[in-house]
Amino acid sequence: MAAKEPTVKYAFVAALVLLGIGYVAAPSGAVTRPAPAATPIPLPSPELLLYRIRRQFRSHRPPPPYITYTLVRKQTLDDGYPDLLNSYTYHMWCRTYDRAALGRRVYHGSARGTLEFFRPSFNEPWDPGPPTADLFEPAPVHPHTNPRTFVPTPEPTGSLPPLIASVTALGEFDYRVTRVANEGDLIHVSLMARRDPDRNRLRELYVDAKTLELKEVVATDKLFEDDSGSHHVYPMLFTVTLGWMNNMPIVTHIHGTPTYQTDAEYLGRDATVDYDFNDITFPASLPDWYFDPRSYAAHTNDAPS
Repeated sequence: MAAKEPTVKYAFVAALVLLGIGYVAAPSGAVTRPAPAATPIPLPSPELLLYRIRRQFRSHRPPPPYITYTLVRKQTLDDGYPDLLNSYTYHMWCRTYDRAALGRRVYHGSARGTLEFFRPSFNEPWDPGPPTADLFEPAPVHPHTNPRTFVPTPEPTGSLPPLIASVTALGEFDYRVTRVANEGDLIHVSLMARRDPDRNRLRELYVDAKTLELKEVVATDKLFEDDSGSHHVYPMLFTVTLGWMNNMPIVTHIHGTPTYQTDAEYLGRDATVDYDFNDITFPASLPDWYFDPRSYAAHTNDAPS
């Protein structure tokens, strides 16, 4: 007579059934594999990355109170020949908080032009700048017509208030990040304006992968041209190259090409404009009269060259 099977096994199976747990014997030779690991979410997110890039750029602001530089503008026609009328060199003495500037055109040798008042700015009917410009600043709602009457809102100055608490809030960005890519030592961030693309000009950012310092920016801009009383505004795409000086990023070169978004009557599809910012210095002070055009006539003999 065969021995009775122990009842413990059947009692265990019954308990599994009562608990609603399936009991399936593993096939012989089966290999147990660990569950796949969850795909890690890349950090920071595109929005947080953009926030950190902007915060890093503005951590160096406000810029020093004064900057001097040589602006070299070179423009070409569609056939590649230089546009001599729109190619020139200026020495500039700029007060950064309101971008008021004294400029003198540089001719061959030691010849210098008359004293002129400027307000270097992007997306305005005059030359861009200064090298310390805030590249995250939106373009004006409407371009201004006279640098003497236009006064931009000054950047905050003075010491920071005491730290009471620390809260991180990204806020609502003017841009949507459409692509992030690692390209060697750089991070390439592509942007799209959420609204008002004429004012929110940034399209591409190239930043140092370790420090998030800006290296290059692609942004929209405009060229304004007066021809025999008629006014033309030509949409442009500016590639802005930044260097490092005085412990802050500064604009060193701008290369502009027409975009043909709204007007095809430009000098030509292959026409270009280039700006070089050379001989940059940060003097501790400059005379007040440099930034008061009404006083220029009284200082023709002691004007800087």
